[in-house]
Amino acid sequence: MIIGFIGTGNMGLPMVRNLAKAGHTVVAYDQSISALESVVSVGGTVASSQREAVKDAETVITMLPAGEHVRAVYGSDGGLIANVSKGTLLIDCSTIDVENARLVATEAAARDLDMLDAPVSGGVAGAEAGTLTFMVGGPEKVLERARPVLQVMGKNIVHAGESGSGQAAKICNNMMLGISIIATSEAFVMGQKLGLNPKTLFNIISTASGSCWAMQNHLPVPGIVETAASNRDFQAGFSVGMMAKDLRLAQVAAKSVDASTPLGREAAALYTSFEENGNQNLDYSAIIKKISG
Repeated sequence: MIIGFIGTGNMGLPMVRNLAKAGHTVVAYDQSISALESVVSVGGTVASSQREAVKDAETVITMLPAGEHVRAVYGSDGGLIANVSKGTLLIDCSTIDVENARLVATEAAARDLDMLDAPVSGGVAGAEAGTLTFMVGGPEKVLERARPVLQVMGKNIVHAGESGSGQAAKICNNMMLGISIIATSEAFVMGQKLGLNPKTLFNIISTASGSCWAMQNHLPVPGIVETAASNRDFQAGFSVGMMAKDLRLAQVAAKSVDASTPLGREAAALYTSFEENGNQNLDYSAIIKKISG
């Protein structure tokens, strides 16, 4: 099918590649010229505007930084909702606040357009491998319509509930991830100061009750876990800036429903401080630098 794709950054570009490899015609647009430069090399076509990218699209996918960008792209005077053809399927894969996700979905429904919020987990590596997890909010029948496209980019596609539920699931997940990597960092810094060899400690915890996904995949100590960014000077797969943003979104959501999240609040504060000290482009696991002092 013809797919319009808005947002070809670190996550969007490999998603475009996988869609093109599957035989879809992908017409892409990004406000950043540098972000568009590689689109042709991965099999996509570059559009000169977002309107051009979606004018013939049967499905539109967006991967944008924040809620204000999603609102602008979908709902502005020249936005997608007003300019796509009748029957176009809209899929927003950005990670944004629940309120904006629901507002945009309502605007789409007012024009009889099917829309899903479908944020992803798996990072750049998952996007490249086509193994992302999609947490999907919106009508189940719309998800079934979208499933053939999502399956090209992801391995796990989970219906979370009504519009906005995908975003709710994503911020819950990322709050847990942020807390987990902070706990992992604290344990390994303390262990080293107590004289433990980091590899020995990793081997012990891997088969003990303290084991967690963050440690197994993104251990912030180099030379032990092959997939860890710590082996590459914390070159970002999922950046500090993105984690800080998601943890702040989690706090907004927690406040809106009067949920107590003391560890989430502390994680948001730690990441925001680390981000503001110029570390926003490092991998999120670089938080160990702040923990170790």
